[in-house]
Amino acid sequence: MKVLIIEDEQPAADKLIRHLKALDSRIEVLDVLDTIDKAVRWLQQYQAELIFLDIHLADGVSFKIFEHLQQQGITHMQTPIIFTTAYDEYAIQAFKLNSIDYLLKPVSKRDLQASLEKYKQLKSQQQVPEQNLKALMLSLQKPTYRKRFMVSYGQTIKSIEVAEIAYFYAHEKLVQMLSFQSQKYVVDYTMQQLEDTLDPEQFFRINRKFIVNIDAIAQMHTYSKSRVKLDLKPQNQMEAVVSVERSPDFKAWLSR
Repeated sequence: MKVLIIEDEQPAADKLIRHLKALDSRIEVLDVLDTIDKAVRWLQQYQAELIFLDIHLADGVSFKIFEHLQQQGITHMQTPIIFTTAYDEYAIQAFKLNSIDYLLKPVSKRDLQASLEKYKQLKSQQQVPEQNLKALMLSLQKPTYRKRFMVSYGQTIKSIEVAEIAYFYAHEKLVQMLSFQSQKYVVDYTMQQLEDTLDPEQFFRINRKFIVNIDAIAQMHTYSKSRVKLDLKPQNQMEAVVSVERSPDFKAWLSR
């Protein structure tokens, strides 16, 4: 098997080569490239059977390799890719969907063996997927979340930064938001629309009536049926209790 390694850390590349040779002496490493530019030029001229691709290279994020190839009209690659990365969970999900496999660095021999076996199995079944570069790039684009809200305040219109908002709550058929400075505004969005556009790292919908900023949680109390009751800042006369259905996800959210 002829493989290409795109990796800018020589010790990591050397370790990967040692593991590959130890696992299968027939593996031939065609080249080790440490920059996006070198990788693009190499891929324009040559072809490997398998590519090990690190995410962060000396001259930038390696996804730019795909951008360059797409600009030259290359939208698909026949060569499968195994990513080597210490990237975040979101990106890893993209790798799962759009690559043979991914390996978290430092790459262990056992994980590498599992990835190679997976590749060989797919190849023997003629099921090695073609790399759809456009799909990969799209899936790696992190969603953008709302940064501010335009709200009416008396006879004026104000722009409120999301970071200023403590929580949203539904009350008497209105959806309102309360700032950390205790300013209350009515917004023209449903709770579902807000939930879909707010950064889930910062905001969590605890029940049908509340979406809270993690920084607005002053204190938590155990409540009946394994629920959690929140003391919010600023305070609200309505009780903020995490619903039974959302309690497990809420606890997981707090532990991120």
